[in-house]
Parts: sequence; C-alpha cells; structure tokens
Amino acid sequence: MDISIVIRTFNEGKWLGPVLEAVASQELDGNAMEVVLVDSGSTDDTLPIAQKHGCRIVHIAKDDFTFGRSLNMGCDAAKGRALVFISGHCIPNDPRWLVNLVAPLGTNGIVYSYGRQQGHDISRYSEEQLFRKYYPDTSQVPQEGFFCNNANAAVLKEQWVTNQFDEDLTGLEDMELAKRLTIAGFKVAYVADAPVIHIHEESWHKVKVRYEREAIALQAIMPELHVNFADFLRYFFSGVMLDWGQAIADKCFHKVAGEILAFRFMQYWGTYAGANEHRRLSRQRKEEYFYPR
Repeated sequence: MDISIVIRTFNEGKWLGPVLEAVASQELDGNAMEVVLVDSGSTDDTLPIAQKHGCRIVHIAKDDFTFGRSLNMGCDAAKGRALVFISGHCIPNDPRWLVNLVAPLGTNGIVYSYGRQQGHDISRYSEEQLFRKYYPDTSQVPQEGFFCNNANAAVLKEQWVTNQFDEDLTGLEDMELAKRLTIAGFKVAYVADAPVIHIHEESWHKVKVRYEREAIALQAIMPELHVNFADFLRYFFSGVMLDWGQAIADKCFHKVAGEILAFRFMQYWGTYAGANEHRRLSRQRKEEYFYPR
C-alpha cells in the first residue's frame, strides 16, 4: 500500500459521498490507495456511505475523542507510506489532487505537505477571503514556517511513527506537529495544485467555538502570542473594512455586508476569548470544543 487517506467523521453524511466519489476518481499513477475512516459515533448515514465505498472503519468512543487521538488511531491502522488527511466535508477538486499532494514528500527534506482550500457556493464571504489569504494559487515547495492544515494534508508515515499528533490540544494538532518537525530540521510544503472544496455549514455560535478552541491550542503552540481586547477591536474592524472593500469591488456588498460583520465578530471574539482562557475546561465545554460541528 502506497497511500492511506485518513478521514475523521462525525455525522458527515451530507458531503461524505461526494468526497469519496472524488477520491475514487483520482489518477493514481500506479499507486495503491486505501481509505481509513475514523468515526466518533455518527448517527446519520455516514457509516453506510463509507461501507458502500469500501472504506476501512475505525471507531473511537465519544468520551475518548480528541482531534489528535482520532488521527493517531487512523494513522496506526493505515498501511500506506504516505498518510493523507482530508475532512469529511472537503471535496477534492482535481483528478490529480492526491498525487500532487504527496509528490513533495521525501524530497529536499520535506516530510509534511498541505494543499489548497477553496470555498463552495454556500461558503460565507469572509471565509473565502481567508482561503485566498492562506491558500494562494502559487505553491511553496518548501515553504518558510510551520503553518499547515489537516483538512487537506499529507505526512510520511515514518515521521508520524516517531512524531505523533498531540492528543490533548483542542485543535491545530497539524501546526503543533509541523512545528516539531521543522525544529528537527525537516520542511513543510504548500501545494497549490492539490485543491479541495472546503465546506463549512456552521451556526454563528459554532464559528465562535471553532476560533476559540484554536486560540486555546495556539497558546500551547506559540505561548509568546497574546491577544488583548485592543487587538480584538483592531482585528475586527480591519477585517470588516477589508472584506467590505473587496465586496464592493466584487459587486456583492449589499448581499454580504451583514454576514461579513457577523463572521468577523465571531472569528475575533472567539480568538480573544480562547487566547485569554486560563481555566481548566469543564466536561461540557470540552465536548463543545471537540465537537465544533
């Protein structure tokens, strides 16, 4: 087995079918491929869809779930030399997505790669601006720094064996691993021609929770970063004004102006709240962080 695709799922039935259909249509260039699905208690049709597409299914109890632990379980079960991570609501958008994503691995010290993310027709306007910022149309092979995102990424299994994902973080387990790998002298690559359509369908509260738990994790990864209330105000107003300006240029201001205001507020209020969270997480709060959908 050359490539193992690991997908974490919890009630991903709406988009999992299109995801797996896009995976099945990939041009593999002679590589063998498997799909390992790590499910944390889905109650919709996620599991029947996975079985229909021939996925190997690993179960993790809800009480045992963390983002890092579920990935580690999937990686442990995987047989491939390259471990590919994709979200159950990220649809590969190119027939060579897979081979392009794994191509840099093992070259020039690169052991971790991540691909482009693009919005869907239902994506919120500000989220599309974030995709454009963090996932440009030009590759960086290798890149500077340790930013990456496991919604669309790949790592060599030989590296994962000795550098597993942190199982205690409330998110950003990808960046934490990438930081350890770069400190050890390895490199990360950004591959623009390995795109996926990343679909978020979150309530405003869930948007806040997502950024809050990521900010909590970022405090562990980069403790030198601090976000105070003045930062919240500056980031919020700057984000809104930049998005409004772009929306005017795109001739859709009246359609998205209110949505931009709400998204940027929840993004940065969540970031501020998470960056200043110093209390031990309660069980209820922990489940809210770990189950953002």
